[in-house]
Amino acid sequence: MAPTPRPRPATPPAPARLAAVTTLVRAAPAVVGLDARLPATLDSVMRAGIAAGAAPGATLAVGRYGRLVYLKGFGTMYAGPGAPRVTPTTIYDLASLTKVVATTTAAMILEDEGKLQIDRPVAFYLPEFDDSSKAGITVRMLLTHRGGLEAFAPLYQTLRGREQYLQAINSRPLAYTPGTQTVYSDWDFVLMQLVIEHITGEPLDRFVQERVFGPLGMHDTLFRPPPSLIPRIAATEVDSTRGGLIRGEVHDPNAWALGGVSGHAGLFSTAPDLAIFAQMLLNGGAYDGVRIVRPETVARWTAPQYPGSSRALGWDTPSGKSSSGQFFSPWSFGHTGFTGTSIWIDPTRGLFVVLLTNRVNYGESNEKHADLRRAVADAVQSAILDAPLVDWERQRQ
Repeated sequence: MAPTPRPRPATPPAPARLAAVTTLVRAAPAVVGLDARLPATLDSVMRAGIAAGAAPGATLAVGRYGRLVYLKGFGTMYAGPGAPRVTPTTIYDLASLTKVVATTTAAMILEDEGKLQIDRPVAFYLPEFDDSSKAGITVRMLLTHRGGLEAFAPLYQTLRGREQYLQAINSRPLAYTPGTQTVYSDWDFVLMQLVIEHITGEPLDRFVQERVFGPLGMHDTLFRPPPSLIPRIAATEVDSTRGGLIRGEVHDPNAWALGGVSGHAGLFSTAPDLAIFAQMLLNGGAYDGVRIVRPETVARWTAPQYPGSSRALGWDTPSGKSSSGQFFSPWSFGHTGFTGTSIWIDPTRGLFVVLLTNRVNYGESNEKHADLRRAVADAVQSAILDAPLVDWERQRQ
């Protein structure tokens, strides 16, 4: 049985719309009810964040009502002398944004087509997932991180490829009774990839290229970028075990051990491409005459699914002191990535914010990007002139 979604406040306010725009166009902030000083404010926030050590560089895209009002790159592609400057089309390792941009979108498509039923057991789609203690794990549980699987294990140290990972996840003990807790786990989306590939009969990267990225014109969004793209890619961590500076190769070690294509990590993209993706969702699943998913599917999959949990289906929603800052509404949805990436979408404001960084270039313990995310989100929401500013974060506490 489907869960009762976590209650939100009363019906969201309908934002005042401009003429319908289904394809992003560049426009000044004032055209969409934003303070004309927003670009200068964001320039200052971004430069301060880079100077404070949030990351060597970053790109930021902001859009409202189908208008792209801000797109800019800052800093360098990695730390050190001679590093090339970031441009607005610099390519970043998205890390866990892969979960929503690729894997969740693929699952939404398959549900729309009647090929995926998310309340069926995972074993229905993956017969090899046959450990008796996991028989009750459903696809919905994977999508909401309630499958009972452990948060992390360094399987990459000994395992390679999908088959070995499936065997290991199947045989490892559960961390808790499925359906009783929410514990964020990459294994949920490793399994989701395998479910999708079982249904479609083709690799995840090929399916999303054919059904999502190609149709949307997201030409810089891909797994396993070719060597020709390396000059455009921001480097992630320095890892001596993998030959030094990681650039153009997935940072996540388990995704790397899976061959660079995984349901939880491995996707690379740019801020302009993710702006298109965000606008597609704000449009109810369509962009420039191409429908990816149905409007009702977008609405249902981006809503919290369980009381006490911020998790939607694949997506996350604001909770506590969120990376979306103080003012993104309860009807917002988004996700973050370990490398320092994030995307937040607020349908009540017709708004999206895409921030891509390579914060791990300063080491995995670097957390200064978190303040930058919040500062950017708050600056954008505070610039809205045609709707009241509500401190939703205070109301969540």
